[in-house]
Amino acid sequence: MTPAQTVSTSKFLSLVLRHQPQSAHITLDSAGWVGVDDLLAGCAKAHQTMSRADLDHIVATNPKKRFEYSADGTRIRASQGHSVPVELNYEAKVPPALLFHGAARQFLDAIRAEGLLKMKRHHVHLSVDTKMTLEVGARRGKPVLLTILAAEMHQAGHLFYLSTNNVWLVDHVPPQFIRFP
Repeated sequence: MTPAQTVSTSKFLSLVLRHQPQSAHITLDSAGWVGVDDLLAGCAKAHQTMSRADLDHIVATNPKKRFEYSADGTRIRASQGHSVPVELNYEAKVPPALLFHGAARQFLDAIRAEGLLKMKRHHVHLSVDTKMTLEVGARRGKPVLLTILAAEMHQAGHLFYLSTNNVWLVDHVPPQFIRFP
């Protein structure tokens, strides 16, 4: 698999495992899992043929670690970022004092007014990695780095979850917990 094929296939898997499982003729279970064999067969039906070795390569090398196998290696799911109904069953955790979120500058007025909203996804995504958050923010325009007062939010009763790929998840970040540049 060439690097370009790896990226293209990874994007397709993100679409399938996070947003549109029907595009690969599969159904996710309530926790977002699907059998690896079912996924590979469904991808082939969708003209996105890949081998188990190709899938293993994508799971192992994806820079954001978006995908995870079950302990026995027979099922796969996206670690977070779903817009379809799933319950990932992550336990609430105490976050670090500060977390970060990358946003496009054009959305700052709305964020100042409403905070960070999950929109069509299950959670707002936060990170300890400022580089990655700026890359995410750059997808929709000139990026800005927002600092989230996570410890203060937690003390105020907000629940935080840590995905298996180290993305912090929260339902909403009210504006009073955001430090703007």
